[in-house]
Amino acid sequence: MAIDTLPARESAPVAGVPASTASTLDALWDSLRADADDPARHLGEALVRRGLITPSQLSQALARQAGARPRRALGAMLVGDGILRQHQVDEAISDWLGVRVVDLHVLSPQAQALRLVPRNFAERESVLPLLLRDGHLVVALADAWNDRNVLKELRLLTSLEIVPVAAAPATLAPAIARAYRELEGGEAAQQRGVRELAEELARQPEPTLVNDVVAANESDSTLVLFINSLIADAIRLRASDIHVETGSAPDPVRIRLRIDGDLADHLQLPARYSFAIISRLKIMADLDIAEHRKPQDGKIDFARFGGPHVELRMVVVPTAHGMEDVVLRLLSGLRPIPLDRIDLRPATLAALREVIVKPYGLILICGPTGSGKTTTLHSVMREINNGKRKIWTAEDPVEITQAGLRQVQVNPRIGWTFAAAMRTFLRADPDVIMIGEMRDEETARIAVEASLTGHLVMSTLHTNSAAESIARLLEIGLDPFTFSDSLLAILAQRLVRRLCEHCRVHEPMPDDELQHLAELYVASGGAAGESREALLERWRREHGDDAGHVMRYRRVGCARCDGSGYHGRMGLHEFLGSDERLRELVRRRAPARDIVALAQSRGMPTLLQDGVEKMLAGQTDLSEVLAATNH
Repeated sequence: MAIDTLPARESAPVAGVPASTASTLDALWDSLRADADDPARHLGEALVRRGLITPSQLSQALARQAGARPRRALGAMLVGDGILRQHQVDEAISDWLGVRVVDLHVLSPQAQALRLVPRNFAERESVLPLLLRDGHLVVALADAWNDRNVLKELRLLTSLEIVPVAAAPATLAPAIARAYRELEGGEAAQQRGVRELAEELARQPEPTLVNDVVAANESDSTLVLFINSLIADAIRLRASDIHVETGSAPDPVRIRLRIDGDLADHLQLPARYSFAIISRLKIMADLDIAEHRKPQDGKIDFARFGGPHVELRMVVVPTAHGMEDVVLRLLSGLRPIPLDRIDLRPATLAALREVIVKPYGLILICGPTGSGKTTTLHSVMREINNGKRKIWTAEDPVEITQAGLRQVQVNPRIGWTFAAAMRTFLRADPDVIMIGEMRDEETARIAVEASLTGHLVMSTLHTNSAAESIARLLEIGLDPFTFSDSLLAILAQRLVRRLCEHCRVHEPMPDDELQHLAELYVASGGAAGESREALLERWRREHGDDAGHVMRYRRVGCARCDGSGYHGRMGLHEFLGSDERLRELVRRRAPARDIVALAQSRGMPTLLQDGVEKMLAGQTDLSEVLAATNH
């Protein structure tokens, strides 16, 4: 009988039972394998196999036992006859029952086995990995056969067959502490990173597939470590997404990370690992590993696999030639940013704070996908989340969590849509309602009605500018009169990469470049903006050196920014507040250009103007601003 088909006996070790005499891991493995291949049918046979008695002694003892009245236990008879000592009988009984007890004082766990189970998991669950052999992981527990949940978690964590043994009393906790202390000390100087694990995988043979499922083998342990290290590496590098792209041989598995909005190659693996990597990720997300034709969605709680408390949203997309791609978005760990730290200009911040304290109305945050709209919404709610308002949110997914908010994950597949959530919220005594996105006329109409009946409603919209947001909502069917009455403000935004403050350099900007920048700035602001001469004078005053030269900042690259010259991202914003003149334009269904002209006549900085001001302050560069604002 193979090790992975060991019978799941329910017997548990008893305090005081002596440990197995196995003094090495090899001896322990040999004894486990022998027990599994041909288990003893009864205690007498187990005693003979251990060499404690001879077959002749067993036959004589059984004959005497059959004639004894009252019937005596075989072990007690052998001890009474002086053939065995009690501790020998106890040890044989524990092994025979399938509860091998090991003395952790004399066994030294394999470093390879320890690496498969993170220290925090081992300490929390009182489990010590001992040995990795032939696709099996031998682990010591306090209660080897009753810790069913722990065994299940270990199987999921490692993708290996788990062989449990029982630790001798009072040996487990100190052995765990000692083993991981020695492991961490030995690897402090050379910790295997994700690239080293990728190289190790490239040298190993092709993973075994059984019915499209990766079978447990020696390379799988490295694969598990590789994927855990990949996710940890992405967290360390501040990546927002991990892209795993597979293809038919000889094309390699390509892994890319999106960092600060840009997608960059991270590493590659041989094509033979395509199915193994996808299968492992599906297991982590509790998805169907045998399904290759349909897309699948799931989530990975990285803390379950020994990592930090980071949640990853996972989507599996079938591609050509029967292959699949995976995209992982890092979600958890995000916290709302204070409103005064999301890079709003002072005037914009003051205007936004003025409208978010109003008791009712509609506030919209607009921009393309990935422009930070949800982050800004949560910053706004953090500002007003003072315990005096009931705040309901409907999101897909819930990316940022806040204490005090009642957050709801919508699920369109069961009819739990944004519109359905809105209708439910209106019956649940809300003060503030946040809708993750206005995707259709029904959701937008309910939001407008709610904002006119005493509720502050906030949402996002996929549009390019504040003025275009009004035109878009009118196009999908909103009544211009009710919409104009409900609208409080629209904030449009983009994200640009922030220059690394540790390696950026600055130099005087050439005069022709400065003149061109001023022309671009004035043209963006319309005729009512500053004149070019007044603008240049202000720039020299606010951003110039002692000689009046306006500085130009550029990126260089260093270890802190991984050579890119950028570190982190920042927002560009334009704020359109509502007043009677704007409401009149909305009622007349005025084109977006008339709304833009009105906003600029009131001094609204455009996205480009906000970006240029932040560029001159050394926070970003012109190429980022022009790319983000489509100039």
